[in-house]
Amino acid sequence: MLNGLQPWHLIILVLVVVLLFGAKRLPDAARSIGKSMKIFKAETKDLTGDKAAAHEDAEPAETKQIPAKPAAPASTDQQVADLQRQLDELKKQQAADQPQKNAS
Repeated sequence: MLNGLQPWHLIILVLVVVLLFGAKRLPDAARSIGKSMKIFKAETKDLTGDKAAAHEDAEPAETKQIPAKPAAPASTDQQVADLQRQLDELKKQQAADQPQKNAS
């Protein structure tokens, strides 16, 4: 007992595992364990990589700039006018439909 696992202990352990799970299911189980370990390693690597990338990409707040959009006030004013006209038409339609609903 003090010597730890003997080779015959390992043989008995392997035989018990084969008897419990069956020889057909063992390769599938080993394959799924291998895939799980691969995913686990990739995720832990991504976690450490994300932290390093976040530190490398970080810029001081003073140096960040917002990209300027080309201003087009004429087209914006035209869009507002079109939307206002549509809103007025909808209000007129709603006002025309309201007396009909009350009459019913």
